Amino acid sequence: MRRIDQVPGTEYKIIQDKGLFSYGIDAILLSHFSKPRGVVVDLGTGTGIIPLRIADKKGVSLVYGVEIQTEVARMAQETVEINSLQDRIRILNTDMKELPGILGKATVDTVITNPPYMKPGGAIVNREDNFAISRHEIAATLEDIAAVCEYILKPLGKLYIVHRPNRLVDVLCTLRSHGLEPKYMQWVYPKPGKQANLFLLEAVKGGRSDFKYREPIVVYDEKGKYNEEIYEIYGMSR
Repeated sequence: MRRIDQVPGTEYKIIQDKGLFSYGIDAILLSHFSKPRGVVVDLGTGTGIIPLRIADKKGVSLVYGVEIQTEVARMAQETVEINSLQDRIRILNTDMKELPGILGKATVDTVITNPPYMKPGGAIVNREDNFAISRHEIAATLEDIAAVCEYILKPLGKLYIVHRPNRLVDVLCTLRSHGLEPKYMQWVYPKPGKQANLFLLEAVKGGRSDFKYREPIVVYDEKGKYNEEIYEIYGMSR
């Protein structure tokens, strides 16, 4: 069943469907962590939460939301239209591996992606195609993402990605093998005393080796309530 929600921190609305994969806090954290500029590509945009969160950022000229699933891409396009953002956000219903032929070489300033976290064989695959594609590397692998970024990003263009700690080595090695140098990382902890369950990473195409950490994010306090930083990231007040 479809519903229309408010996009956190903006005046925009987003169409979602309870029967399909909806955005989570990882997409909100990634959109906040990223520093997009120029032409931006959001790989695996879903219903378009990240383009909606960054469309108004200073220096962003155009955002492409790339989504392989037709029904999800259709909802994203409807969302763009109800917010009258057609001149700033374009939804591409295509396989990201086709982007080199669509956008061309070195035409993009920033890539943002909240990819499937689970590699093939890493967990039980959901029978519903939408959930499977959203969670598992079925339609696109880390290797596919890195190869596309290597091709479409301009020299010194930036990639922003969110992923799970158990895939950190895979992410770092794959990106570097495609000339995407990891530069900044930020751990995300669910609450004090718990292990990190996400990391946010910035990589630069052709960047120099110089890896740094940003201050970690802790989502919940000891009482199970959002920390003040999370309210700020969501653009909400307590």
